[in-house]
Amino acid sequence: MLSQSVIKLQAKALPELQTYYQAYLVNKLPPGALFRAETESCAITAYRSGKVLFQGKTAEHEAKKWDKGSQEIKATVKRLPRVEQHGYTPPDNIEELAIIGSDEVGTGDYFGPLVVTAVYVDHKEADTLRQLGVRDSKTLTDERINLIAEHILPLITSSVLVLPNEKYNALQDSGYNQNKLKAVMHNQALLNVQSKLNHPFDGFLIDQFTTPSNYFKLLADRQTVIKENIYFKTKGESVHLSVACASILSRQRFLIEMDQLSDQCGQVLPKGAGSHVDTIAAQIIKAQGIDSLKKLTKFHFNNTEKALKLARG
Repeated sequence: MLSQSVIKLQAKALPELQTYYQAYLVNKLPPGALFRAETESCAITAYRSGKVLFQGKTAEHEAKKWDKGSQEIKATVKRLPRVEQHGYTPPDNIEELAIIGSDEVGTGDYFGPLVVTAVYVDHKEADTLRQLGVRDSKTLTDERINLIAEHILPLITSSVLVLPNEKYNALQDSGYNQNKLKAVMHNQALLNVQSKLNHPFDGFLIDQFTTPSNYFKLLADRQTVIKENIYFKTKGESVHLSVACASILSRQRFLIEMDQLSDQCGQVLPKGAGSHVDTIAAQIIKAQGIDSLKKLTKFHFNNTEKALKLARG
């Protein structure tokens, strides 16, 4: 069952809320809204009045993250129509299947590109990959990622797609939100790997970042979309090696791109989107101008405004 909760936040708390959900921000806003974000299981709409509406399966859970010390104006749960189970849940034996899996990196980082990778893992290489320590890249150090990536490349079939910051920002300006960009890149990476295989396989697995119905809606303008034998799973790296490998290769490429961008701007660029990022961005604005950030950052992130304030101060 879905639910909704509404809380009231002070104006100074809204930027923090926006930063927290900035990877999920959408462009289409209802009247009076300051911003709207759509995660896999919850939509968050913040209004200029300070009211924040949470809708979805995890609405109550998300609202509780923010209502401490706030004036909660509606704690009752409104039951919405039951959501039908989608037909894209991986089968119980997914680990045993021959799968092309995909994952992305860079969605929450202000500096650096968006990277999506798809990987096919042959069963005969599975034990070797496990022995190499293949697992979710977020649990590995950068040094370990680079080492593992070099060892697994000869054992897999892959496609790594990089969306440079300038193109990312141009597409954002034209109406593409981050989920749209990810959907297009996941679909293309999966197609790329499929085209490299000369033998049958069992299907596709996407590390889920939105609902399947929304994923296909985002791809409605694409000519070729994979719709058969495709599965969606959050933490997909935990259920199939192909997604774990995709996570590692995405992270490795992201690190390479970050090093190159750092060299270009003469500044070591930090990961993430915290206050330390704002400080570096402000230094770049002072030295090179605001337009330089469009070549280095996801310009629509809230960090841009924070960096501008620091640079002016």
